[in-house]
Amino acid sequence: MISTSITVGTTPTLLVAGATGFRTIWLHVEGNDPVYIGGANVTTATGTPTEKHTSPIPVTLRTGDSLYGIAAMGTIDMRVLTGQ
Repeated sequence: MISTSITVGTTPTLLVAGATGFRTIWLHVEGNDPVYIGGANVTTATGTPTEKHTSPIPVTLRTGDSLYGIAAMGTIDMRVLTGQ
């Protein structure tokens, strides 16, 4: 498992690059504001909001899927846990 710290800003920020095969990743928002997740064109209006949670949020990605995040304002720290 690989854990990374990523700072998400007000433009789409790559959280996980596409890979081969299905895989589950885990997201944890460190900040108090939501991070909206989606594809490369994610916006706060179209993304799925994730908020600070007591445990990481699992997300399953398909072959070739990349995951991006965006904040409504400022920056928000996230932790992303992925398999190798």
